[in-house]
Amino acid sequence: MSRTFPLQTVLDLMRSRNDAATQRLASLIAAERDAQKTLAMLRQYRDEYTARFRQAVQDGLGQPEWRNFQEFLDRLDEAVRQQEQAANLKAAHTAAGQAEWQRQRSRLNAFDTLSERHRASEARRELRHEQKLQDEFAARGRDDRQEQ
Repeated sequence: MSRTFPLQTVLDLMRSRNDAATQRLASLIAAERDAQKTLAMLRQYRDEYTARFRQAVQDGLGQPEWRNFQEFLDRLDEAVRQQEQAANLKAAHTAAGQAEWQRQRSRLNAFDTLSERHRASEARRELRHEQKLQDEFAARGRDDRQEQ
């Protein structure tokens, strides 16, 4: 009968931690992607609004309208700067999450290797035991034939 892997509890814990790190990383990647999409949308909107402003200037723009366009473009620029900071922060969180995931995966691989070595050792031990039993059975059969 083969013995159980003595570190099975630790191996199960490492698998659980690896699964959790994988889920966290997936969540961080999704958050970073969302932040990048929002940033791209803000930049596109700013570019479109800038084009409308230029067109309005060519068509003739009064002082109040000019000021309104400028104030709105300033607010858009600030929103873009804030979103860039948020996207950079999300990217940093994703990088940290990826490093943690790699650490957990490395630990899990180490325990998986130990577990596999244990299984191989147990298989060899069982094979030797079976061979010993077969040898004893064969020897008994020879002894019984020689006695007759």
